[in-house]
This record gives sequence, C-alpha cells and structure tokens, in this order.
Amino acid sequence: MGDLHTHSTWLKSLLPAALLLAGAGAIAQPLDEDELALSYGDNTQVSIATGSAQAVSHAPATATVITAREIKAMGATDLDQVLESVPGLHVSVSHLAYAPIYSLRGSFTNFNPQVLMLVNGLPITNIFAGNRSFAWGGMPVENIARVEVIRGPGSALYGADAYAGVINVITKRAADIDGLEAGARVGSFKSRDAWLQYGGRLGALSAAFYLRAGSSDGARRIIEEDSQTRLDAIFGTSASLAPGPLNVGREAIDVRADLAYGKWRWRSAYQKRDVGVGAGVAESVDPFGRIPETRFYTDLSYEHAGVLPHWDASVVLGYYDLREAPGEPAFRLFPAGAFGGAFPDGVIGNPGHYERNTSLTASAVYTGLARHRVRIGVGHRIADLYGAPEFKNFNLVVVPGVGPVFEPLGSVVDATHVPELGYLTPHKRRLSYVFLQDEWALAPDWSLTSGVRHDAYSDFGSTTNPRLALVWDAAFNVVVKAMHGRAFRAPALTEQYTINNPVNIGNPAIRPETIATSELAFLWKAADSVQTGLTLYRHRMRDIIAATANPDPSTGKTFRNTADQSGRGFELEGQWDAGRAVRVSGSWSVQHSLDEMTGKDPGLAPRQRLFARADWRPSPEWELGGTLNHVADRRREPDDTRPQLADYTTLDMSLRRLAGAWELRATVLNLFNRDVREPSLAPGNIRYDLPMPKRSLSFEITRRL
Repeated sequence: MGDLHTHSTWLKSLLPAALLLAGAGAIAQPLDEDELALSYGDNTQVSIATGSAQAVSHAPATATVITAREIKAMGATDLDQVLESVPGLHVSVSHLAYAPIYSLRGSFTNFNPQVLMLVNGLPITNIFAGNRSFAWGGMPVENIARVEVIRGPGSALYGADAYAGVINVITKRAADIDGLEAGARVGSFKSRDAWLQYGGRLGALSAAFYLRAGSSDGARRIIEEDSQTRLDAIFGTSASLAPGPLNVGREAIDVRADLAYGKWRWRSAYQKRDVGVGAGVAESVDPFGRIPETRFYTDLSYEHAGVLPHWDASVVLGYYDLREAPGEPAFRLFPAGAFGGAFPDGVIGNPGHYERNTSLTASAVYTGLARHRVRIGVGHRIADLYGAPEFKNFNLVVVPGVGPVFEPLGSVVDATHVPELGYLTPHKRRLSYVFLQDEWALAPDWSLTSGVRHDAYSDFGSTTNPRLALVWDAAFNVVVKAMHGRAFRAPALTEQYTINNPVNIGNPAIRPETIATSELAFLWKAADSVQTGLTLYRHRMRDIIAATANPDPSTGKTFRNTADQSGRGFELEGQWDAGRAVRVSGSWSVQHSLDEMTGKDPGLAPRQRLFARADWRPSPEWELGGTLNHVADRRREPDDTRPQLADYTTLDMSLRRLAGAWELRATVLNLFNRDVREPSLAPGNIRYDLPMPKRSLSFEITRRL
C-alpha cells in the first residue's frame, strides 16, 4: 500500500464486497431472532454511543464492548492489554514515563489528547497537557466490569477531546462482585500485585469496595543512544549514561468505593502512583528520577425514571483532584557533566502541577413523541490549575544567532513564584455547555440519531459539533450504518500559557483542533456461528496544534495551529464459534493518513494491524487462550531520516484453571521473545526507538471467600 491512490483503490474494492455481504444476508440460513440477538451482541450493551444503554449492533456509532469475562479469557492484567484488542486502536508509549499513547485511526501525538477517556462516564483528562497524566502507572482490570470504545467523533455528546474516539471504563457494582474476593499476582521484573474486593448489601445500601497495591521494577531494557549522546558529539564530552537501562519502575495503590441507595449513587476513587521517568524527560537516560502523583475522583448522581409523565431525569456532580508533586529523586534532564561540564550535578528540572475539576451535568429524556427519544442536557465545569511548582538549577535564555541555551544557576532554586524562572502560572478555565439528541425510529427497519452540542469556554471561545447516524436493518441478519460527525480537541494549558521556555512557548491565541469523520459500517450474521463487520471511514483534521519554528530560528518554537491532515481506512472484524468449546476472533485494520502541508504520511501510527485471538475450553475447569498481534508499516515523521520502523508480531498465551472457589492463571507475554520497538519522536534523540518488554511471565491466584 505504497501511496494514497493504492489505498483508495483498496477501499473501492472493499465497498462492493460489503454491499455483496448485505445482499447475501437475504438468502442466508434463517435464524431464530433470539439467537440472532445473542450472536450479534444485543445482550452486550453499550452506553457511550447515546448516553443510554442499547445493543452494540444498533448503536449509532462504531463501537466495541469488552466484558469482564472476555478480559479474563485474554489473560489481561492491565487496561492497555485490553485496548490493544480493539480494531483500529494501537497502544504505543511516550518516552516520558512510558505513558500509553492510544493511537486510533492514525492519530498519534506524544501526550495523546485526541482520545477522551471516561471512568463511569466522567472525563479524567487533565487540562495541564490534555492527557490522562504523566504518572499514569497503568490501570488494573480486576475491578473493571466492561470497557466501551467508540471509534470516531463523540463531541456531540461528550464535548472536548472526544476527537478520534472515546474510551469508557465501567467499574464493578456490588452485583458484579457479589461477595468477597482476594487475589495476588507475581511476575517478571519483580512485579507484585494484591487486591481485595467486596460487593453486597450493607443494610439499605448496595455497596462495592476495591483495594489494590502493586509494584514492579519494569522491563529495564537498554537505551543505546540518547539526546546526551548527540550533545557529547557537539561538546566533545562523554557525559551520556547511554547505553543505559530504562527507568520504568512503578508503585501503585488503588482504592474504590461504590454506594447506591434508591435513586442515589456515590462513587469515589483514590489512586497513588510513583513511577520512573521512562527514557528520560529530555530523552536522556535518567536512572533515578521519579514522578509521584495522587488522583482523587468522586461523583454523586441522582436518577429518577418517570419524574414526570414521559420524562426521566438525572443529575451528576463530579470532582477530581490531581497532584503531581516535584519528584524525589529530582529529574535530571541531562546528566552530570552536561554542556561541556557547566552542570557538574546535571541539569535538574523538577516541575509539578496541581489541578482540580468540578462539574455539574443535568439531563433529561423525553419519550412523549411517537417513535422519538429526545435527550437534552446542560452542564458547567470549572477546571482550575491551582499550582505549578518547580525546582531547578538552570534557566533557558536565548542567545542571538545561537538559540535557546541552558544557563547554570549555581544551585537548585525554587522557581515556583519567580516570574522570570517559572514555567507556568496558575490558570482557571470555565466551560458551559448544552446538548440535544434525538433518536427517531423513522420506519420499522430504520432509525436516525441526530445530535448537537455547543461548548462555550472562558479562554478560547465557543465551538458547536453535530453528528448524524442512520441505522438500517437491511435484512434479518444484516445491519448497515451511515454516520457523520464533527469533534474538537481543546488546547492544553501548556500549549497556551507555557513561559520561560524558549524551546516551546505557549500561545493563548491558538484555536481548538477539529475533525470531521464519515463512516459506513456493515454487520453481517453469515451463519449461526459466524458474525462479521466491516467499517469504512474517512476524516479530515483541521488546525492541528504543534510547536513550530519562529521566523527567527534562534528563538525556538511556539505553539500554533499549523497543519491539516486527512485519513481514510477500514476495519474488518469477525468472530467464529467453531463449536461449544472453541471461539476464534480477530480484526484487520488499515489506515492511510496524509499531512496536507507536506504531502506525506505524518508517521508513527501503524498503517496496518492484524489481531487474532483463539480460546479453547475443553472442560468447565480449564481454559486456554492465545493472542496474535501484528503491527506493520509504520512510517517516520516527514523530517525524520532514520530507516522505517521494523514490523513485529507477538504471541501471548494464557492458561486458566477453575477449582471451586479458587482460580489459577498463568500468562506469558511475547512468547517468542521478539524485539518490539515503539517509535521515538523526530529528530531521533533516542536513535533506536523505545524498546518494549521481551518475554514475561505472570502467575495469579484468586479466591472467593
């Protein structure tokens, strides 16, 4: 698939095949409607497509739902392993703390703000950098009831950052746990995890609790060359710590509570993370730097079905507080002896940030119109970056004709309240929004979902985003969907207000990124045991935010709306129940993106990905599963002259044994010990890219008490 023309030809050749599938459905073997509903996934509900639970097959979006049962079958221990199974979605990593990058349909940026993550329907994106946090440290799966993913725009319902897609993690209620469970896991890299969860009744309350603690040294693979290697060549020094190991250790604590009483529900979560800096904050090996972080989430909701005739109502009050303190040991952007010996203790830059977000949403559903279900809602959110502490031993100054230069301060100073040294000052962003959605059963086999949301921000203005989805039951075993929508990505505060950093200066005048996406999807039940799906899409991104060079190249870069990007692709997926004991499933995802300014592929995201899974349950007590993941055709960024990244294929295996109240599981990841590499950014400071773990083993035991 060498160029856009070839890729377009592939798409055109698939379209007649998809139409043929729709026609073939009319002559396929008839099925009982209940069987059809079960096989299509109507027993699996998705809520993020419209805000109300409905069958995946008829949701007005390209959606995937992964249940707790499926998570167990695949042997996943972390959310990122679960998400890698979603068609069109590849989980890469950032050099900073090896935080996950959810590359969806060709979107790929270091902080990954283009994918909105929700937990129980509430956003956990921070306003500082637009990501989930730098010290993400993973998300365990034992307390996850299901994961819902929509590929494509979701701003008509969820607002900012529901750009390339939306991920909603739904945690377990009391009924999902139903009793007391304890578990422990040990594995490679000195990984240790233990958890306890309970679900049941406490008097009139329905209660669920979860406690987990874990730690790991991480896969300390070697970085062969780093940014200091390049500086050593300039200054004639040998300060670089490369070759040196990654710093990817973690310590984590998770606590969750879920209490329900009548129409009320209260949920809270506390997460504590202490993670290593990965390949280094400045892409220079830092074996000791740490990022400590605490996150607290809480929400109180009230739902009243039938509050008035034909009216259901709900109100949700949400709050989260994120505190990323300056790390200890401090970050060393560059090691001792950097810049010709000007920094005998290394270049120390130790920033943090504190923010709190408060939100209130009220919505109502009206069913008084024949064949219509109308949802309306309003909301307000206050995002407050109330602290940006920083300790450092340098200042960045611009030398005419040279550019930004690190100037020693002689010792580590508190730059938090020093205007000429601090990197960011506190800011508060207010958002008000209103949305309207109509689900219209316009004919027996046709439904039309339309929606629009208007967001008004206090700092960069307003944006309005519509969507439209037509769903047609073309035959008793064929569903066809045509969808179009717009979405936006709000600028992060670091992109707007960064100061005293000539490398990347903030720009308060930047506008949101926008995307318009069109999709055509076909679902076909080919036989009792076979179901398939094909989605074709194309999108166009506008006003992409990037740090670009100023007219005077010696002054560094400033964030601007600089580029447009177009993309197209398809996602082919299927599932075959090859008997009562065997299930085979998989997907083939192909995408081609084009930077409209350079005329080249923007790079980094895989153009092709093949995912396959097989599960075999020879008896009720035993289950064996295997996962094959092939990642291919990853291009470099247009200004990166390094050779293209190598394709890779990994195989994971999991064996599970059930024995009464006991459950035992053994998992091996990357069975054949492949040298997997995820891309480092241009210009290639980490020349040989970011090495991922080789073969790893884990053993898990759980007991229902």
